[in-house]
Order: sequence, then C-alpha cells, then structure tokens
Amino acid sequence: MSSQEQRRLDQNRQQTPELQQLATRLQHHPYQPPPGFSAVEPGVHHASTVIFPTVAAMRARDWRNKDGYTYGLHGTPTTFLLEDRLASLDGGRHCVLCPSGLSAIALIDQALLAQGDHVLLPANAYGPGREFVERVLTGWGITHSVYDPLATSEQLAACITPDTRLLWLEAPGSVTMEMPDLRGLVAAAKARGVLTAIDATWAAGIALQPFDLGIDIVMQALTKYQSGGADVLMGSVTTRDDALHERLLFTHMRLGLGVCGDDAARVLRGLHSLPLRYAAHDASARRIAAWLQTQPQVAQVLHPALPGSPGHAHWLRDCTAAAGLFSIVFRREVTTERADAFVDALQLFKIGYSWGGPVSLAVPYTMPAMRPGWNEGPLVRLAIGLEDAEDLMADLQQAMQRAFV
Repeated sequence: MSSQEQRRLDQNRQQTPELQQLATRLQHHPYQPPPGFSAVEPGVHHASTVIFPTVAAMRARDWRNKDGYTYGLHGTPTTFLLEDRLASLDGGRHCVLCPSGLSAIALIDQALLAQGDHVLLPANAYGPGREFVERVLTGWGITHSVYDPLATSEQLAACITPDTRLLWLEAPGSVTMEMPDLRGLVAAAKARGVLTAIDATWAAGIALQPFDLGIDIVMQALTKYQSGGADVLMGSVTTRDDALHERLLFTHMRLGLGVCGDDAARVLRGLHSLPLRYAAHDASARRIAAWLQTQPQVAQVLHPALPGSPGHAHWLRDCTAAAGLFSIVFRREVTTERADAFVDALQLFKIGYSWGGPVSLAVPYTMPAMRPGWNEGPLVRLAIGLEDAEDLMADLQQAMQRAFV
C-alpha cells in the first residue's frame, strides 16, 4: 500500500467512530474506494434503496431528471448509461427501459391511449402486441382497426377517424416481412394530428433511422440484436419530444417498470459488437435467401432486400442494411405436415421464437389463423445466426431432401 493510500485509510478511520459490535461494523464500514477507476466495461450498480447525503438533497431530487438518483426503480448509473447510448443509437433524446419488448409496446399504448380513443395496427403487427390491444385495451373502451401494411397514404387516411390517437408501424413485419411506405403513412398520420410509433427491432438502430422519417416514438426489443446472446429480455422506448417523453415516463413509473443492473450490463456489452454482428447476420441471410429462391419447393422468399419481396422499393429508399430475418413460402402443394417435417429435419437450425442471437432458428407458422385470407403455401421463418453460411445452406438442403422426397 502506498503512503498516500495509507493516509487516506487512516483519515477514513479517524472520521468515523470505532464501532464495537461486529454486525454494525459490517453495515457501516468507513472504507471508500479511491476515485479514478476506469475500465472498458462500466460498473454494474445494484440498488433498490438509494442513499442521500442530507434531507435537503433527498427533498431536492426529482425522479424525472437524470441529474441525480432517487430510487433504484427510477435508474442507476448502469441503466442511465444504457438509456443514453440507446437514445444515441436511435437518433433520439430520451429513452426508457422496459423488462421486455412486449412491455415496451404496452407502455406506449397505456401512456397514449384512453377510453374512447382509437388505434391503428398493421395486419402484420407483432402478435402479442396486437393481442394486448384486442384483449386488454378493448375492455378499457379503446377501439382499434387493422390496416394493410402495404397501404398507400390515401388508403391509410381513409382508416383514420376523429378518435384516432396512435398509428402503429412495423418495418418490416416480423413474419410476412412486408416493408411499408413509412414516409407516406407518417405523412397521412401527421396531417391529421395522429402520433406514430414504430416497432423498429428489425432495424436495430442500424438499417433505418425512424426519427428522420418523422416518426414520434421508436420501440425496440433489446432481447434481439442489442444483447445478441439470446439470454436477456428487455425493451426500450425512445423519443425526441420532451413532452411526449414525460407522458411515457409517468406511465413507466406508475406501472413500476424497471430492469436489473446485470441485464443492463449485458446489453451494454452487446452494443460493442452490434454493428459487426448485424453486418454478419445481414450478409449470410442475403446469401442464403438468394440461394433458397433457386430451390424447387420454394415459391417465394420474403426478404425486404430481395427484388420482388413486398415493399422492396420502400426498403431500397429508406434502409441502408437488412437484418438476418426472413421467411420462405413453400409451394401450395406442400402440406403443413411436410413443412413441419422440414423444420424437424433441420440440425443446425434450432426451433425457437425470438431472434438476433448467435444460433440460427426456424419456426413454421399457421398462416390462415395468423393472416385470414392467406392462400399461399406454408410459411417458415428463418433467423440466420452467426454460423457459416455454407453449413447453414447444407443443413437446409438436407432437410428439404428428407421432408420432400
């Protein structure tokens, strides 16, 4: 120990009376670590109780501001840091963290909608988020309508009523992968004073900048690419407008939403490699998607970056990259049982929801139940991980041979 460190330790001991009982000494030991520690990864702060230096300081702090700490649920250095980095990634000013992507969707709905209001949802909206509107908000006297994700601005305008308060966007749909005309839809909403929110999980703050298109709220499931390890549940809601952020923040507080420091640290760690991982997922997915277009059992590959995919022109105009997520539609003569057998035959691809992690996934969807009027063949969604693309194509090839012979 250096002489300076020894003097500092002695001063700490002199300033605090010697506590005789062991139990008290363990709770109130006077040692404080020296300032100035720096490392690549930030410290992980765990707190429910936050300690104030004085009563005046306690009374002066406002939980809505990030210039101080009030209670663990309202933020720690770890969560404040993650919120700031995510706001920068999205191109926003304010960010709040939620325990999951679904809770982030529900937060937006509950903060902005009240009895008598009307919300518009795209037909390809994330299923649990749509069910929240249909099964929960309907009981609160909030109505909704579903619109075609490839609607024109004029078609969307016809769906807006005097009670419409919120337009949800999803770009692209996470199963059927339509890329909407975001500019046209946002313009139609703004002309009638309707707020817009987008599920931008697929873009991950990289492929698309929604605020530059005039969108008011950006929601992401950090469970996906931001964490990257398939081991964290978290969501975020980012805004640029101060008043809008305060509406979200008050509801966030009243619902008691919060995330733990360890999970926030995992997402912070994942952000270091996010651009590299996203590019790798993108490159492999495009290569595999193009190859699947040549397979005789495949009727269509739904990937926004591929010509012919629904909304490809919108992707080309508004996006700079693409995620590792896409769907394949088999020919009509392929039965659902055959499509399920194809998924079961995969070896490298695992069967599981979510995406954005290192391992590739495959999920078959029952489309007539999910999209009434669907008259195409069975659909299987693929999430391309970080395995070698050649090995993944070989796995898909052997599964098709086993399922379709």
